[in-house]
Amino acid sequence: MGYPAGHRQSEVDERAELSDSTVKDALKTYWYRNLRLMLRLLSIWAVGGLGCGILFADALNTFKLGGYPLGFWFAQQGSVLVFVAVVFIYCFLMNRVDRGHHRDLERAHSKKGES
Repeated sequence: MGYPAGHRQSEVDERAELSDSTVKDALKTYWYRNLRLMLRLLSIWAVGGLGCGILFADALNTFKLGGYPLGFWFAQQGSVLVFVAVVFIYCFLMNRVDRGHHRDLERAHSKKGES
């Protein structure tokens, strides 16, 4: 029987013994945090791309950046830069969520070992 790379058979067996409800709760929490983070970051991107580039362009055009109206700059470049920033922020924050998720699973595993 094959096991995931880097795992011993006993590790896989011990992890499989965790109660289904504990694992399901941890996965639900993980997915909820992921969705909440995605919605927040997509909202920021929408405001940065659509809002600043189109809806608020006239108000932003009163300011200049590099000799060009700020509304034009957001419509041409700002949306892409906001998207790239959102991707990096998502990566950073999801790493944090992943570490928390792994801690939750390890905590559940250690509680099971104590009982």
